[in-house]
Amino acid sequence: MEFIDVVSETDEVIGQAPKNEIYEKRLLHRIVHIFVFNDKGEMALQLQSKYKKFCPQHWVTSAAGHVISGETEEAAAIRELEEETGIRTQVEFLYKDLYNVSSNFRKILITFKSGFNGPFKINPMEVEKIEFFTIDKIKEMIKSGEKFHPELLFLLKKHFNI
Repeated sequence: MEFIDVVSETDEVIGQAPKNEIYEKRLLHRIVHIFVFNDKGEMALQLQSKYKKFCPQHWVTSAAGHVISGETEEAAAIRELEEETGIRTQVEFLYKDLYNVSSNFRKILITFKSGFNGPFKINPMEVEKIEFFTIDKIKEMIKSGEKFHPELLFLLKKHFNI
């Protein structure tokens, strides 16, 4: 069973709980997101697989996931990037945001970036495909009604003015 750190609004660890309890009780916890950019400055987005419980077949950051109890945010980002994209590389911290899922449920999103030109070795249980897009193309995709994970939309609006 996977345990996740429960944190305060100031991102201090105040306990641990199994992932299902985190969501049942709506406990504040950490999620990492990684944006991968190629040499052209295009952003890699992954289309989540149909097997994902939440937001299947929605576009999301290059990789994302929970910070496991006792794990550093950077280690979680590197682990998630390798699990979902097949690449193992260094990441650079970008942002830490308090994200309101609903009026009584929030998460702390920790965002990193990395550079890579591909190809990716995706895990088909997690990821359907990964493609690079310009920011303008991502704006068009959002306007045309493509499905985007709500955390990705939050990050794009706050930090990329989309």
